[in-house]
Amino acid sequence: MFTKDNRANTLSGILFVALFSCAATFLSDFHVFKSIGISPLIIGIVLGMIYANTLRNKLPKEWQPGIIFSTKTILRTGIVFYGFRLTFQSIETVGLRGILVSALIVSLTFIIGYIVGTKILKLDRDTTILTTAGSSICGAAAVLATEPVINAKPYKSAIAVSTVVLFGTIAMFLYPFLFKAGFIPLDEASMGIYIGGTIHEVAHVVAAGNAVGPVASSNAIVVKMIRVMMIAPFLIFLSIWLAKSVKDKTKNKASKITIPWFAVMFIVVVGFNSFSFLPQEAVSTINSLDTFALTMAMSALGMETSIDKFKNVGAKPVYLAIILFAWLMVGGFYIVKFANAVVA
Repeated sequence: MFTKDNRANTLSGILFVALFSCAATFLSDFHVFKSIGISPLIIGIVLGMIYANTLRNKLPKEWQPGIIFSTKTILRTGIVFYGFRLTFQSIETVGLRGILVSALIVSLTFIIGYIVGTKILKLDRDTTILTTAGSSICGAAAVLATEPVINAKPYKSAIAVSTVVLFGTIAMFLYPFLFKAGFIPLDEASMGIYIGGTIHEVAHVVAAGNAVGPVASSNAIVVKMIRVMMIAPFLIFLSIWLAKSVKDKTKNKASKITIPWFAVMFIVVVGFNSFSFLPQEAVSTINSLDTFALTMAMSALGMETSIDKFKNVGAKPVYLAIILFAWLMVGGFYIVKFANAVVA
């Protein structure tokens, strides 16, 4: 990829993806996108898909290694540095209740999603896992982190991200409305845990929490960050589980278990950040650069996504996302009530 003959073309491809990331970052500052919690990551994948289905054949094929590099190496690096958004100390503000809600939501949502997707809807394994990961953990970032572990096709990641955007946006508006209308019988603190435990994207959680109140906003963000931290153990578990499933199918030796290095490094970075070795200004700069890197990865995934590939999938991913959305709303409410009863 970076051989002497290919280096210039690979760098050209990376710079081309970076231009899309710049455009997505610029557009994300528009009020219309900020008001509905649309992040540059989402805009990036949309811009990439527009390119993939219009101008792709008119640009140099030699740049393709740079696009692939963005979907692989830059993606993994972005996930690692995502850890600078978190600290272990932040967990203390919601305590055992927030941890319990997060753990139950992530584990039960994945189990339900996998069974419904593969057994009932007969959806392919990769699309099911990606869609379920996006719903259960942290939206687009979880889809991005899961994609290299299962070696999924980029268009399947795009499908999963699109469901996250759709239902996360619906939840962002619906939750505060239902709470203020009296349809969700929780206090503001518990409502924040409910929001953070069940809404897809971090941006959607922030917007919904702010719409309810300051206490809800604080709890929602912390619980959401706990769910984000669960990316690492989730990916490690997923890698072990997939290796075991290969063994069961072949009835031979177990497939080699590959622990995703970027998941381990993600936890290491969270631990490093918990000691506050770096000034807040430096951490903010790292987070901005990391958002740009993840936007590059999303843009590159979009560039690998042709609309023709969606035709073979049909509406089943949407059906799965609807079922998971309903589960998160109803099941998540009772999980919060259960956690309140246990911890009280």
